[in-house]
Amino acid sequence: MTFMTATAQETHDTLRKNAINVFIDCFRCDMNYIREEIPYVNYVRDVKEADVYILETSQSTGSGGLAYNYIFTGRGKYAGMNDTLVYSSRPDDTSDHTRRRRTETMKMGLIRYVARTPLAGEIDIRHSGKMEQEEVVDKWNNWVFEIETRPRFEWEELSKELSIRNSLEASKVTPDWKIEFDFRHDYNQNKYTYSDTTYTRERSSARFNNLVVKSITDHWSAGLRMDVSRSTFSNYLLNYNIYPSIEYNIYPYSEATHRQLRFLYGLGHTYAHYIDTTIYNLISESRLRQELRIAYEVQDQWGSVNVSFEASNYMHDFSKNRIELGARIYIRIAKGLSFSLFGGVARIRDQISLARGELSEADILLRLQELATGYRIDGGLGITYTFGSIYNNVVNPRFGDRF
Repeated sequence: MTFMTATAQETHDTLRKNAINVFIDCFRCDMNYIREEIPYVNYVRDVKEADVYILETSQSTGSGGLAYNYIFTGRGKYAGMNDTLVYSSRPDDTSDHTRRRRTETMKMGLIRYVARTPLAGEIDIRHSGKMEQEEVVDKWNNWVFEIETRPRFEWEELSKELSIRNSLEASKVTPDWKIEFDFRHDYNQNKYTYSDTTYTRERSSARFNNLVVKSITDHWSAGLRMDVSRSTFSNYLLNYNIYPSIEYNIYPYSEATHRQLRFLYGLGHTYAHYIDTTIYNLISESRLRQELRIAYEVQDQWGSVNVSFEASNYMHDFSKNRIELGARIYIRIAKGLSFSLFGGVARIRDQISLARGELSEADILLRLQELATGYRIDGGLGITYTFGSIYNNVVNPRFGDRF
């Protein structure tokens, strides 16, 4: 174990205090990767606390790529120090190449601000590695909250549809702990008129998920997952699951933005109280269930691979089981030529919540209730070849996509 001396700790605290505060406003940014590559700034979650505000926008270019615009706005003592940088991706660039170039563009834009801080001596185009990769401590103690409501309606002469989705999320992520709370509520109502008769069908669900994970080593972690739900689709009046689990990553978690090979095993308790009696003549039941998950992910300049495998079964009857395999692969074969493949297959033998009795035609057509099935298969592939000018980075948004 390594201990900092008082002088070293004071030096570190002084450097962290003098680092610029940055607020990044972007869509689908890999923030873990950005924090790893740019650890010499403080990442704040409130724009009012930012010394530098970075806004990323993107538009399609003539060559089929994307033009990423980075608008740097100085605040406080950096007011008036504004800049705009542009990075244009090619249509056959891999996600890893694009991610690196986007981050490098942010680096270049931040240097002029970092150069005016005591940390300037620590920077030599790349960071010196003396700074810890951590966020500035704030009054929220690393907690982040998000509330969303999403009503939607669609009316036609003979049919009407109303749907509402509400959600509440809270999370806290530190090097030692990962805590997540997630509540979601969905409601859908369909009204349709046939032969002068109006029919109404409803589907609703609510779910509360809780995840607590403790980091043990750079390869091991332990956690507890709990969820409580109700669903007319799945015949649950009340359903809860508690799964203590342990996970091992072959690669260090510090390399997770580049590659992962994770094995997760959980053994837990599940309880269900059903809306209607099930095909096994039960209105409620309590069971033990185990699951194994394996996930492999790698992202590099040549492309990316994501493969997942999951197997589970109820302990009272091993024939009540499920096996799922899914994959998504993107490979850059040659200049301008890329290949993508995605798909999944599942063997399903664990539908213990299916309601007894015949389903109506409306229930089947509108997917109001879960249907019995022994398997599920989905997939697709794509081959893309792009040629012509790769230097056309002009943006012309006229007559673009519909709102």
